[in-house]
Amino acid sequence: MTLDPDALRALEIGRVAGGEPFENGSVAAARAAYNASFPTQQGEPEPVAATEQRQIDGPNGPVTIRIHRGIGASRAGARAVLYLHGGGWVIGNLDSHDEICRWLANLGNAMVVCPDYRLAPEHNFPAGLEDCAAVLRFMARNAGELGIDPARIAVAGDSAGGNLAAVLALRARDRLAPPLAAQILIYPNTDARQTADSYRRFGDGFGLAAATMAWFRDHYVRTPDDIADWRVSPLLAPSLAGAPPAFVAIAGHDILADEGTAYAERLRAEGVPLVLRHWPGQIHGFVSMGRHILAARQAVSEAAAWLHLETRAQAD
Repeated sequence: MTLDPDALRALEIGRVAGGEPFENGSVAAARAAYNASFPTQQGEPEPVAATEQRQIDGPNGPVTIRIHRGIGASRAGARAVLYLHGGGWVIGNLDSHDEICRWLANLGNAMVVCPDYRLAPEHNFPAGLEDCAAVLRFMARNAGELGIDPARIAVAGDSAGGNLAAVLALRARDRLAPPLAAQILIYPNTDARQTADSYRRFGDGFGLAAATMAWFRDHYVRTPDDIADWRVSPLLAPSLAGAPPAFVAIAGHDILADEGTAYAERLRAEGVPLVLRHWPGQIHGFVSMGRHILAARQAVSEAAAWLHLETRAQAD
């Protein structure tokens, strides 16, 4: 399968822009470069019904959250999504994935909450995960004030955010976090061993390089022993049975393609209701490139339509 023309154009824009690979510099330099690049990849902010930013208490201190209420979302008993941004656990913030959150809010007639969770290496695993769990608890405990239905809260995320979402979904299954109605995993990182064949096929020249992904992981974990911890590598969890229904999106030209597909196949094999969608001509991060890649909004639209049906059925 060849690359989608939009993906080729996005890669060419990145090559023309230049810049050192993240792993060749400091964390501060990586964040500065990323913060300068993502505004050129997103389109103009899509209007939503309302936006609010606030802080909540977490186990490691305050956590800033941004709340978007979608156009058409109910003011009481709305479906809700906890969206966890990507960025290798090291980069990313409330603005870097704001386009996705706005789309999901409007297309899903939902309230979307995005936390500015703590990043590595200043805050290694499991600090960011703990922040995300604290936000989920806040949503469940304050559902009435927020105008959401606590039985229709879903978790979603892309890349490293998809990793956090998958782990949080398993913690919810185990009653270590509030229950979740659904999970949306967009090219999730599920295996920190980084040995899948897609690391060989797409390890360089397709956006996210294998060397960069290793740099991200090594900043996130405390020691190499964490790599085998299922809360870092959810593909290694003893069981996925009983996890919330899942929508999994895979980009075909992505180093994470094989581990994301393997996770989806395990979910299906262990009885979890699943929709698995492949975008074979796409690259890692394509959903964050709405200015250049038409499939970005299409992918979020499909996820939102699935979420609408899934949570409506559960509500009924």
